[in-house]
Amino acid sequence: MNPNQYIDVEMQQMQQEMLRYFRTRWKFFLAEGIFFVVLGLIAMVVPRIVSVAIVLFLGWLILFGGIVQISRALMFRAMPGFWAWLFMGLLQGIVGYLFLARPVAGILTLTMLIAVFFALEGIAKIYLALMLRPLPNWGWVLFSGITALVFAVIVSVFWAEASLWLLGLLFGINMIFLGASLVKISLNYKESGQ
Repeated sequence: MNPNQYIDVEMQQMQQEMLRYFRTRWKFFLAEGIFFVVLGLIAMVVPRIVSVAIVLFLGWLILFGGIVQISRALMFRAMPGFWAWLFMGLLQGIVGYLFLARPVAGILTLTMLIAVFFALEGIAKIYLALMLRPLPNWGWVLFSGITALVFAVIVSVFWAEASLWLLGLLFGINMIFLGASLVKISLNYKESGQ
């Protein structure tokens, strides 16, 4: 068996496994899809609040992560790489503090990072869609991936002018597309009686 045939067989097995999950757990995927649609609608209604909330939440996570790394480094001073661990903890703590102290600057930073996120997510969704391609409604996942790539371009172009609301708005739209694709796929298996 040549390598391409092996990949094809593995891909078919993966597709059959995914199909089995969609058939047996369509209600779970439907509920997940509805949750993402609601989450997306909330984010679209109050995009500035969602933008600030994202920065503050991330700031606290980064700050606490930095505190943990600094504490570990100080507890194990003899450990190889002590200065690197301490530096990473301090850097993390400073970035977390800055996100909390200056959320607008954090929003600008995160807005650029979200462009990278949307680009990578779009690529991953397109890849997943191509794996799902023989299954019904695989095009919705492809569409979701393409929209994530479009969002990456939009965020990059309008970064400084619209970052206060753009982060929350695009997060909401992205969640709606993800949720809608899950709803559409799950309802296909409910309606087909599978």
